Parts: sequence; C-alpha cells; structure tokens
Amino acid sequence: MAKLKNIIKQLSEKDYKLIYESLMESNAEKSAYVLKALRERQLSDSKILVELDVNPNAYYTLRSRLNQKIEEHLVQQMESPRTDLLRKVANLNEVLFTQRKTISIATLKKLERELIDYDLAHELTIIYKTLKKMHLHTAEHFQYSQAYNRHVAYMLAIDKAEDLLAEYFKRYGSYYLTGDHTQRMSLNLLLKEMHNVSNLYNSHRLYVYLSCMNIFHRLFVEKEESLEPDAESFEDIFDKVEKIFKTFNLDPLYYHLNLVFEYLRMEYYNHYRVYRESEKYYEEVNDASSNLLVNYTHFTFPSQFLVSKLQRALRRASEHELLAEDESLFAEFEPDIQDVPRHVIYVVYRSLTYFYAGKINQSAKLLQDLLSTVGLKQFPFAQLEVKGLLAFQYCLINEFDLFQQLNGSIQRQARQFEKDECENVILLMKMLRLALSESGADKEKKLMTIVNRLKTTTVNYFSPTGMIRMDDDLVKRLIKLKSEGES
Repeated sequence: MAKLKNIIKQLSEKDYKLIYESLMESNAEKSAYVLKALRERQLSDSKILVELDVNPNAYYTLRSRLNQKIEEHLVQQMESPRTDLLRKVANLNEVLFTQRKTISIATLKKLERELIDYDLAHELTIIYKTLKKMHLHTAEHFQYSQAYNRHVAYMLAIDKAEDLLAEYFKRYGSYYLTGDHTQRMSLNLLLKEMHNVSNLYNSHRLYVYLSCMNIFHRLFVEKEESLEPDAESFEDIFDKVEKIFKTFNLDPLYYHLNLVFEYLRMEYYNHYRVYRESEKYYEEVNDASSNLLVNYTHFTFPSQFLVSKLQRALRRASEHELLAEDESLFAEFEPDIQDVPRHVIYVVYRSLTYFYAGKINQSAKLLQDLLSTVGLKQFPFAQLEVKGLLAFQYCLINEFDLFQQLNGSIQRQARQFEKDECENVILLMKMLRLALSESGADKEKKLMTIVNRLKTTTVNYFSPTGMIRMDDDLVKRLIKLKSEGES
C-alpha cells in the first residue's frame, strides 16, 4: 500500500485530474474517493475504511482496482510517443516517394536516434536497410551496410535471449516438481548460454533479460553454492536494473518487468530471512499476483510466489486468513491445465488455503480433481506428494476407507524410489497409520517423534506435505481420530 500512496503522491496534477475524472465517469465513485483521500487528505487506510463503511476485503478490492486504473493510464501515456514513432516507421515509404532525398535522409536519421533511445532493434534494421539503399553510390553505403548487419544480428540476439528465458522457466517448472539432477544441469547450461548471448553486445535489454534468469537461478537452483568469487552481487544487479528502468522510463516492457524485479527482491530478502525488508515488496507483489501468475511466465516462475506466500502465512500464523483474501485476488484467474507444473502448484495452494480455513472437504475435492484430470506420471514425486496430502485430509474427515486405498497406492509407488528420496511422505503415512492404530500409552510420544523427524526432513522438489503445520495441536487432533484397527 505504501507504494500506491507514493505513486498517487507523485502523479502530476494533470494525470491526477484525468484519472479522477475517468473514475467518476465510469461510476467508480468509491475508487475515486480513495484516490482523493490518499492524494489530497492523506488519510490512513483505517480512516478511509471507516468513512467508506466497507470491510477490509472490499477495501482491498477497491485499492487493487485503483492501482490498475493508474497503471493503465500511465502505460497509455508511455505508449503514445512510442506508438507515434512506430507509425512513422510503418509509413516510411510515404516519405521516400514524396520527399526530396535530403529530406528523406534527414527524416531517417532522426528516426534512427529516436529508435536507439527506445532500443527497438527490429525497426532500426528497417532504417539501416533504407539508408543503405539511399547511399548506394556513396562511401557511406558500407557504413550503413555494416550497421544493418549489426542490428540484424542484435535483433536475433534479443530474440534468442527471450527464447532462452521462456525455455528456462519452462524447464524450471519440471525441475521444481522432480528435483531431477539432469534438469538442474540443463538449467545451468541455459544460464551459461544466456551469459554468452548477453556478452555479445553492450545492451541494457540483454542485461535485464540475463538478470531475470541469473537472480532466480542463484536463489532457487544453485543457491550460491558454486558462486564465482567475482560474481556480481544481488544488490548491484538490482541497483543497475533499477537505473536502467529509470533511464528508459518510457519503455513499456520495462514498466511491466518492474513487477518481476519487485518479486525477485522479495524472494531475495526471504532467502536471507530479512523478512522486514521482504515485507516492503510483498504487498505490491501480492496485489498483482493474479496478473503475475498469468502474464509473466516467460520472464520468471511466478508460481513460486504462491509457495512463498503460504510459507509467509505459516511463519506469521495467519494461514487461516488466506482463503478470504484470495477470493478477490483470484476471482478472474483462469488456470492453464496445459502448463502442468504451474497448475499443480496453484491447485495445491488453493487446496491448502481451504484446509487452513477449516473447509477440508472442499480442500480434498480440489486434490481429487487434480489427480483425476492431470496426468502426473512424468512428475512421480509431485503425484506422491499430492496423494500424501490427500490421504492426510481423508483421515481428518473420517474417510478411512478412502485413506486405506490411497495408503496402499502410496506404498506401492514409494517402493520405486530410494527411501531418502521420498522420506517425508513415508513418514507422514507412518504417522497417519499410527494415529489410526489401536490406542497405546505411548501413542502420543511416538507421534511426536515422527513429527520431529518430519520437521528436519528436507527435499529438493515441490513438497505440499511439507506445508502441513506440524505441531502439538496436530498430534492431539490425530489422537482423537477413530481407531480403524492396525493398518
């Protein structure tokens, strides 16, 4: 919210009035009120909430819509000169066939300077191709031929970098669900290739693309285990990217990629457990999380945010609040079942928010649907984890027959792996079977022993069962389960 207040405060008077009038014309009086209250009266959130007489969730929605409206206005303002420039390039033949040569050349050189400012490689190749032909009989023909060749190569390098980014985060999804060593090696190779492409040119755009991959890789894949001594620090990378964004503030792509780097900053502070700093970025990223999940998959792995969000809630003991909050955040979210890793993480996250809100039947239904509609054979650990989480929920809602069926399936599947590869699921099932076994004097002690082992067990892949709060309350809850005999 602090960032929204700062944006509103820094709006020019002209932009502020245009946004306010637009909100009023579209019958968004409450959003207009929030804008005015933050801009002119500088009221606190709690004061605005009382004056509007709305609940926190409704105010949260108003705030999100206001932020979106401001973003749309600012993007439109940015795109106006850029769109005009692209229109001039598209209508270049009109100049060439109607103006004198000297006028045409002057126009082309002016366009060249403007296109360089926007770093529009494709359009620059059109300019240099045209200048090359117009200087066919002069010594400058070679100069423009070289410039044309360089920018064609540069344009291809940009395309290559974008393809590498998309492929990297596609493969990371598979790696995250499997923890496969081969997948990890492929991620290392993609990062190396991105470094090679970036080193071909002194390009701020290539540096930004490299940074998207490099920061994420060091946080979630290598975790700085094999970091070279002369590697650029996180803070230096963030500062350099921020400077690029400020310098090229009219670039629409950079405007949107700012969200990616806010998210990466949040994860950076999470990584080092500097949670106070992480909170400075969490709220803004959370406000845009639905958009982040849908539209930024080629530049980062946004589903990781859902895992971090749940871990944050567990750390703050606020996991029971997630469902109510997410009802507005994901109201218009459309899952992509073709992107299996992203879909699995999203469904598991939503299932856990229902679980912690006390709606275990709905939580289990989501997991049942996931297992029946999405083929997870290529992700056996994810399949095992989802089954383990579902078996846990079956126990809590007294669906013991379904639990026994799933328990047998999990045991058969677990035998295909080394014990330490899925030890957490094996321990969870052992704990559940013990909870359903004949009562014993030391039952609670045995359950606590397993819980303590689970707390120290780590896995290198996506682990929904690791997001179950393991504490004394859980043990007491398990002890109360009806006995169904020895498993």
